[in-house]
Amino acid sequence: MKSEVAEKLFTFEEYLAYDDGTDNRYELVEGRLELMNLPTFRHLLIAKFAEQIFDAEIKRLGLPWVCFREAGIRTGWRKSRLSDLYIVPVEQVREFLDRSAVTEIPPLLAFEVVSPESVSRDYRFKRSEYAALEIPEYWIVDPMKSKVTVLLWEEGLYEETVFIGNQNIVSRTFAELALTVEQILAAGNIS
Repeated sequence: MKSEVAEKLFTFEEYLAYDDGTDNRYELVEGRLELMNLPTFRHLLIAKFAEQIFDAEIKRLGLPWVCFREAGIRTGWRKSRLSDLYIVPVEQVREFLDRSAVTEIPPLLAFEVVSPESVSRDYRFKRSEYAALEIPEYWIVDPMKSKVTVLLWEEGLYEETVFIGNQNIVSRTFAELALTVEQILAAGNIS
């Protein structure tokens, strides 16, 4: 069965309906299922912290947005990526509540935490796929290099700003957000 799955090319619709009877999570890349490794605890803690921060800011500002963790983004005809976090308008998911959690409309903001096995996926592949979708803002949190890269969509390409240490992260989506790289990275530790 596994070899059949490895050889089969899936449509996006087949990917949405795919269930191998396990808790395995897959991305769809050029029609092929790519098994995703389980995230590290540091990865999960950072994503949870960011989700809480974004949810609080959305609520404070009364925005009609919602933040999803570990949901999918359709990035092409036979492509779908699992994002650590993304933010979408409520209207974007309202009529799809009982469907697989994969948005087919680009989110307002995508957020990825880099793990040792995801470096090229987060910095290269997702960056180019998110750019093709013109996702307005893409954060790459890299605990291994102690930095946060924020990519803003400007006139057909991403403008990149790297933040380190106690620098406040500048976000177009959340202009009033007061958050430093140190705060995000510290969320990945347990004291």
